[in-house]
Amino acid sequence: MFDVVIAGGGPAGLSAALILGRCRRRVLLCDTGKPRNVRSQALHGYLTRDGTPPLELLRIGRDELRPYGIDTRAVEVVEVERLDDSFDVALSTGEHVNAWSVLLATGVCDVPPDIPGLAECYGITVHHCPYCDGWEYRDQTIAVIGEHTSPAGLALSLKTWTDRVVACTLGKARVNSRQREQLAAHAIPVYTARVERIEHDRGAVRAIVFRNGARVDCDAIFFAAPQTQQCELARRLGCEFTSKGTVRTDHLGITCVDRVYVVGDASRDVQFAVVAAAEGAKAGVAINRALQARSGLKAEA
Repeated sequence: MFDVVIAGGGPAGLSAALILGRCRRRVLLCDTGKPRNVRSQALHGYLTRDGTPPLELLRIGRDELRPYGIDTRAVEVVEVERLDDSFDVALSTGEHVNAWSVLLATGVCDVPPDIPGLAECYGITVHHCPYCDGWEYRDQTIAVIGEHTSPAGLALSLKTWTDRVVACTLGKARVNSRQREQLAAHAIPVYTARVERIEHDRGAVRAIVFRNGARVDCDAIFFAAPQTQQCELARRLGCEFTSKGTVRTDHLGITCVDRVYVVGDASRDVQFAVVAAAEGAKAGVAINRALQARSGLKAEA
């Protein structure tokens, strides 16, 4: 039986596996090889790894697990069923494994607006996080698109990086009167027409073209859009969710379901790779302490 099965091999899952491997725990790490930031050219804000391509970071992380005997498999965890004192974990290969605990680090999915030309630019000059990619467009023209979510908050935030920001609602998102006043006060124009297409040169955004014939030249696009859970395992296991749609956990990734832990973008609201790695490390400590207590290695108060 595994001490823990980890679903998701991003920074959170890899970090938890590293801690648990160093604690001599039997760990199975499952990953589909499709991280949230797979389209991104580089991750930022990760000390000593700033500018590293996301897939390269994951390769380095997997290499670092080898000395600790971590069982790493390119499979998906498709179902988790609680047994009397363990979990039956079903893998996409059809195999079932037994685990004392489960750590979900499956993350979330971004839902970019469905606009012709945008997909070709996603991860190159189209982004969703200003902390991750805003610096690269400092003092350039940035367009903010909000499809079902108001673009006001993201547009105002991006004024930290450039004075040249425009907001677009795609004819769908609502910008209330107070937000319009704020945007006007900071010289952010609002375009409410529907977008026809994104003009680009091999992924480099050049302009947004509207259906009414208007055109806005820009160097990058950031979008405000809903996110969805990468998988439904947490929900099916009975975990509680926040009003924002993330799994409710404590600071160690502990959920309301005994021996089910959730870390990374699926559970918290600061979605940085370095934060996910830290959360994975803390969850690894929490799982190890739980295993120590199970073995009678915890001193009584």
